[in-house]
Amino acid sequence: MEKIKSAYIVWHGYHVILPQVNRYTLGNKIDKLFIEIIELVSTAIFLNKSEKTPYVRTSIRKLDTLKILLMVLWETKSITNKKYIVISESLDEIGRILGGWYGKLEKTLDRTRDKENSPS
Repeated sequence: MEKIKSAYIVWHGYHVILPQVNRYTLGNKIDKLFIEIIELVSTAIFLNKSEKTPYVRTSIRKLDTLKILLMVLWETKSITNKKYIVISESLDEIGRILGGWYGKLEKTLDRTRDKENSPS
């Protein structure tokens, strides 16, 4: 959760200085995605293992969308190379964390399903 919060704080600093034409379009969409990811992850943290998977999976999907929109900002030269690299590295790390969490949850669910389906 700390990584996502830190990345959002960095993004917030970028968002307020975006060119106006992008601040209220792509900038606001990226901001909204960040907040949605934070909400999904903070919800998943407090759920039972069996309930976490859809929240983590949705977080990953929204993170991927966020990365693409951020790339569009960079390609339109609305953020500098340096800013793009800083935020992208954070988002890549968050993606690895979420992917690892999702994989771990899937393994746990697979083991649970195997136990339920095995003959007694």
